[in-house]
Amino acid sequence: MRVLLSAFACRPNVGSEYAVGWNWALGLAEAGHDVTVVTRSEGREAIEQALGKAPRPFRLNFIYFDVPRAIRWQMRGPLHFHYLVWQLLATRFVRRTLNPSKFDRVHHVTFAGLRAPSFMGSLGIPFVFGPVGGGEHGPWRLRTGYSLTGQFFEVLRDLANLAVRTNPALVNTIAQAEKVYVTSEETLDLLPTRYRHKATIELAIGTERKDTLPIVHTPARAPRSDFAIIFVGRFVDYKGMHLGLPAFAALLRIIPGARLTMVGEGPLMTRWKNLAARLGIAANVDWLPWQSYEDMPAIYRNHDVLLFPCLHDSGGLVVLEAMQEGLPVVCLKLGGPGTMVNDSCGRAIDVTGKSRKEVIRSLTEALIELHNAKTRDTLAVAARRRTEQFSWQEKVTRLYGAAA
Repeated sequence: MRVLLSAFACRPNVGSEYAVGWNWALGLAEAGHDVTVVTRSEGREAIEQALGKAPRPFRLNFIYFDVPRAIRWQMRGPLHFHYLVWQLLATRFVRRTLNPSKFDRVHHVTFAGLRAPSFMGSLGIPFVFGPVGGGEHGPWRLRTGYSLTGQFFEVLRDLANLAVRTNPALVNTIAQAEKVYVTSEETLDLLPTRYRHKATIELAIGTERKDTLPIVHTPARAPRSDFAIIFVGRFVDYKGMHLGLPAFAALLRIIPGARLTMVGEGPLMTRWKNLAARLGIAANVDWLPWQSYEDMPAIYRNHDVLLFPCLHDSGGLVVLEAMQEGLPVVCLKLGGPGTMVNDSCGRAIDVTGKSRKEVIRSLTEALIELHNAKTRDTLAVAARRRTEQFSWQEKVTRLYGAAA
């Protein structure tokens, strides 16, 4: 199949949206499809380096298109306007220069958010939209402990989601799509009722086949004498560490030698450090800045459990990455993490009807349970096995079938 991939964000060996764009391109090409990717030039050097290390040739081509330099904003707010302009102009560019009729379909993969419309459906060829997420909703009672800024932006997000059904650009995107993939029931519920028949639930993320990557990962873990927990993510309210830090504080009363490593950066760095100090756990918490994609496997393997109490995350790529390195996960039964984690490979805390204190207590109990090395080792084996169900190879075969 000849596939035109619309990937605003696409770059190898980087997480988040970039990983989604890159792995769709690689996964489709590995499956034998003829793939042309339209993306931005910022990832060109990394893409060409990765293609040069590919173990076998692919029918994979990249076309780089950029908006005028003056509006190539990267800050989170203006970035969305940058994306909209890119989508509009890139669609015109494709229509003018690539002869869309030579493709069997155009597939929009990034941005992977329902609130980010695509104009590629106007090219006159079958159009696939997604998987896209963003409809997940953090329960109000668990937002206690958010910063004022975090509460403000959560309300804005809620309002933006309410507007999805009446946003002409988004409704037109869904109307033009032959198939829509959404990441959760919550996102499905945001679609106009008349279009839900064309939608299927599918995570936007997946695990990479390690034999196709230039980086060699090994499953062996370093022995530890203490209980090492890790959190990885942006330091923002919805990542849930206003719940995770108190849960860890309660754990320390039972297991005083436990340690928590916080990997990431963000506007709540000071707030979370102050919370750790008030809880009396600052001496047991280590803070690391963002680490390179290449270094993260070794960091995961030097810990015992991933703590990821996110209130809404359509994907949660760090969850899959940690599980692939043999870490059981403690998370909330919400969004992508709640879909990926089950009792065989970790503990996903059901928050239905629970207060903030009850959720914190449940997180603590799960961590205490996973302190048992025998339990943890059993979950570690199952975690690696579980990630195979979310591999890009499985995803591409499921959505596209075998290449002709």
